[in-house]
Amino acid sequence: MTGQPARLVIVSAPSGAGKTSLARELADSTPDVGVSVSHTTRPARDGEREGKDYFFVSRAVFERMILAGQFLEYAHVFDHLYGTARTPVEAALAAGQSIVLDIDWQGARKVRAVMPEALSVFILPPSLDDLKQRLVDRGQDSNEVIRRRMQDAVSEIGHCTEFDYVLVNHDFQIALEELRGVLETGRAPQSGEGFDPAVFLRLKKNGKLNV
Repeated sequence: MTGQPARLVIVSAPSGAGKTSLARELADSTPDVGVSVSHTTRPARDGEREGKDYFFVSRAVFERMILAGQFLEYAHVFDHLYGTARTPVEAALAAGQSIVLDIDWQGARKVRAVMPEALSVFILPPSLDDLKQRLVDRGQDSNEVIRRRMQDAVSEIGHCTEFDYVLVNHDFQIALEELRGVLETGRAPQSGEGFDPAVFLRLKKNGKLNV
């Protein structure tokens, strides 16, 4: 990224599609790129670190930050609040560091309203069956939470047309390079060319994306 203007890139996805891993690996492997760390009112999961994964705060603290206008965006997701603090993002961009925002579609809509120059990418798994299996395999959620996440995924996918780009995460390394292409040159991911949400929602686990 040296010599290129700092960019703000929004990545959104259904839970389990790989957006957080892709965002972090992009930042770790690309000079002058960082990932914004969100605030949340949910408890930390095993292995999560304060300031690395999230800033974990009480609901009272979060609500005071809302009243003080400290969030670029915030949303209520699965009984908890999540938000992106405005000052760190603006300071990083002013210093020449590109920033990746790992947020949901609601937050993406709010950020685009105040920072229309941001690029936005919606990341998908190969199919809904594949998404469910990823949620099961990571072992973080109960069956009930997985059921809710899958229900929400269908609704979330309907908002992918609001984004500049769609990227299908068939293979992590290929998806990473496609995301890097968006950041560095604004190149559209080949995996999302001609994407049709209606077709995607009919896919089976071993099916291919017919576009």
